[in-house]
Amino acid sequence: MSEGLVQAAYIVAALLFIMSLAGLSKHETAKAGCWYGIVGMTIALIATIFGPHSEGTFWIIIAMIIGAVIGIHRALKVEMTEMPELVAILHSFVGLAAVLVGFNSFGLHADAVFVVPDGVEYVTESAQALLAQQKAAFDAEQAVLANIHNVEVFLGIFIGAVTFTGSVVAFGKLRGIINSKALMLPHRHKLNLAALVVSALLMVAFLQAPHNIFPLLLMTAIALAFGWHLVASIGGADMPVVVSMLNSYSGWAAAAAGFMLNNDLLIVTGALVGSSGAILSYIMCKAMNRSFVSVIAGGFGNDTVASSDDEQGEHRETTAEEVAELLKNASSVIITPGYGMAVAQAQYPVAEMTQKLRDRGVNVRFGIHPVAGRLPGHMNVLLAEAKVPYDVVLEMDEINDDFADTDVVLVIGANDTVNPAAMDDPNSPIAGMPVLEVWKAANVIVFKRSMAVGYAGVQNPLFFKENTQMLFGDAKERVDDILKALS
Repeated sequence: MSEGLVQAAYIVAALLFIMSLAGLSKHETAKAGCWYGIVGMTIALIATIFGPHSEGTFWIIIAMIIGAVIGIHRALKVEMTEMPELVAILHSFVGLAAVLVGFNSFGLHADAVFVVPDGVEYVTESAQALLAQQKAAFDAEQAVLANIHNVEVFLGIFIGAVTFTGSVVAFGKLRGIINSKALMLPHRHKLNLAALVVSALLMVAFLQAPHNIFPLLLMTAIALAFGWHLVASIGGADMPVVVSMLNSYSGWAAAAAGFMLNNDLLIVTGALVGSSGAILSYIMCKAMNRSFVSVIAGGFGNDTVASSDDEQGEHRETTAEEVAELLKNASSVIITPGYGMAVAQAQYPVAEMTQKLRDRGVNVRFGIHPVAGRLPGHMNVLLAEAKVPYDVVLEMDEINDDFADTDVVLVIGANDTVNPAAMDDPNSPIAGMPVLEVWKAANVIVFKRSMAVGYAGVQNPLFFKENTQMLFGDAKERVDDILKALS
């Protein structure tokens, strides 16, 4: 495949990637967006593998087949509740790939040779002087190009190493292997700053002696520790933002690999992923009324919080039959799902219950908090999987004003995103975080397994309000019971 054809294929693939991002921004076009991305990546792979500079095509194809088999096997087995940790571990692979590409590119910058024209010894002195100037300019240009290449290698390895260990820690927290509480090392902010400063000094040393691998190795060790500490010091409730942030990091790592490999499409793709991940992180931080820096500095739950044993009043329990009667007599119902719904896999009976109520003439809608679940858009994907109509799934800003006119709110597996302490308690760790104002409804039914605190480790005063009733047990079983009562 000629160089021109490869570049044309890259342009088409880049356009398809942009169309994919645009398609994924809406429910109705999300499926088409996925196909745009698949087709774009297929074109990119074919153009790269069979391009004029490709080497070892046979082994590349073998590696791709092995990777595809493993990927398909895992994708078919993974549950929706495991999707956040799957995304996190995939980000770690991108980071590791950037590190390996960086070390492979170390020292590979070939110095171009200035070719002296034949017969130069017979030309005039003035011509020889001009030739010397041209050679000096050529050597200076090559020195600049070599420095640029070395900066690309250094930054690519640094970003990749941070992404790798950070993603592994995020995977461990989401999986439950690592405690979701924020790691509170003494002087942790100073440690992070010191890691950045030392890495910058090591880059200067590396540029001065580019054939010395020691600064590169030392920086890699620091970056690996920095990435681990960066995510370990973030509280569990900020995991959706962390996953989004790591998505951005993986994009920049891919872009850095593109610079090292001189692959324009990889640079464009990495920039798209990096910028979109950064924008999503900003949107989520704004939804939590927090700055990106405050998330990096430490997550929710870092301060002293109320425990589940604190006396805040008496909670009231209810039954599925009583909830069914409330729903039968209601004219408007809002359902606010959370990670508990995903764990219980209750989205299917919830979708069936929604349809039954709509058939009765009840106005049923869903209120989705931007950080509900463990992954951006987690709840939207679950509801779409259960065939819940897109037009009844609304974002927090679209539905918050309607709670006061709602008869019944069903809080299924949500906790921190419906916590009134965010608005009422200035000393709460989640103070100022915009939440779904479910307590304004006439009746609030909270589906929970127990009175335990949520992922942020913060007690929820909603459970003790007069218009709130608790429906304990597995969310899927309780919704099934409600369905039976409705029938």
